[in-house]
Amino acid sequence: MKNTAVFCLFFLITFFIRFPFFFRDYIDRDESTFILLGQSWANGFLPYTQLWDLKPPLTFAFFAGIISLFGKSFIAIRLAGVFLVVITAFYTYKIARTIIPKKASIFVGAFCIVLLSLFGSLQGVMSEHICIALFVPGLYLLLTKKSALYLFLSGLLLGATVMVKLNMAFPILFIGLFLVYEALFTDKKITFLSILLFGTGVVTVIFATIIPYYLSNQTHIWWESVVLAPLEYTEARRYSILKLAPIFLITGLFFLYAYKSKSLDFKSRTVQLLIIAILGVLFSFVKGGRINGHYLIQVHPMLLILVGIVIYNLIINYKPKLPVYVAFIALLIPAESYLEYVNIIKNKFEKGTFFNGEGFSATQYILEHNLDTKNILFFEYHIGYWNLDTLPPTTASTHPSNICRDELFPFFDNPRKNSIEELTYIMEELQPKTVVIRKGRRILDKKEIEENEYIDAYLAQHYRVYATVDNAEILQRL
Repeated sequence: MKNTAVFCLFFLITFFIRFPFFFRDYIDRDESTFILLGQSWANGFLPYTQLWDLKPPLTFAFFAGIISLFGKSFIAIRLAGVFLVVITAFYTYKIARTIIPKKASIFVGAFCIVLLSLFGSLQGVMSEHICIALFVPGLYLLLTKKSALYLFLSGLLLGATVMVKLNMAFPILFIGLFLVYEALFTDKKITFLSILLFGTGVVTVIFATIIPYYLSNQTHIWWESVVLAPLEYTEARRYSILKLAPIFLITGLFFLYAYKSKSLDFKSRTVQLLIIAILGVLFSFVKGGRINGHYLIQVHPMLLILVGIVIYNLIINYKPKLPVYVAFIALLIPAESYLEYVNIIKNKFEKGTFFNGEGFSATQYILEHNLDTKNILFFEYHIGYWNLDTLPPTTASTHPSNICRDELFPFFDNPRKNSIEELTYIMEELQPKTVVIRKGRRILDKKEIEENEYIDAYLAQHYRVYATVDNAEILQRL
């Protein structure tokens, strides 16, 4: 099977798994925020100037590019997500192919699609999807191409990775140190000029993202939002060691087993670079102090290749007979997709549209009943701002969670000093006419006790439930 055929196979698998989610508007808060900032950039506003969120600028550039080309289209955004997953899976396959046979490598790539496409927020387009679609091809060039030009191109891809997910600076740093080690202490034919070009590629992309801010005399905005704010956030929002431990324990046990069973050749340069990359990502989790489920996308491709090598070697050595029902179990893996196919068909019969979710239904209700759309606040389903062609009431409310992230306020010059002041300003001075919340759910994070008490009491006193649309409650000011 040629590379083109493999790519097409991966595209068909990915498209089948992800297609029903093209029509669901609301999958993750982060994705909705990326779309809002992408639209803002497409409208001519640099990230962090009109709206603000805690991600490097190339995340928003990805969405801005799609919106500029295809307009306000969920389908275009989700289709772009398909290509991100296919690119990642294809180059995962290509790296695996350097060690194990083609058929085994195809299974590794196919399972990569599953881990990047199913289970909760992975059905949307996350910043991790963008960064890993850049990182894995960059890693492939580093592993398989020897010329300085390809090393420079690898550096460009990895530099773009950092400007999508800042924590990816750590695996890139680890890789750079590994290349220096190779040049100094091994007989590998890698020169310091090649390493310099690799580093130049990384730095070039980073500096390129500063240029628009420099030209508009706003370099300080880039520095505060891209560098200082994430550093402050990681210090203020750290998980306990118990929440961080499972991924480290599982990865450590896997490496121990692979070493003891001699299922991995730890002298292989490919294996070494994959391990270096994994350790770099895991180290970034420690420095960041938190791991959400979608963060693991940054580990999956490299770890899957190594797991695939171990399983292949075990099959070769022991030649187990796989029972027939294993194939049936494999067909059940995309169960979420099957359910979503049923959901969109049901929605078509009941509501006349394949598109579903409160971001569509609630905003459609607001439009049909001529409710206020200019002075509106979404505590949930904030993709509604995009659908209604309006903006959040304040910069802090671009992402609803940012309202309670006091530590970030100084980095976008918020005149309010804490979350209570921000909520008070929004509710008592701006006085949104329409408020959208999620039915039966706490409005803010459970740790925000004072903020939840304030907003619950204020809404109870000054608002009434005008309508309930699916899981969204639409409130109107009294």
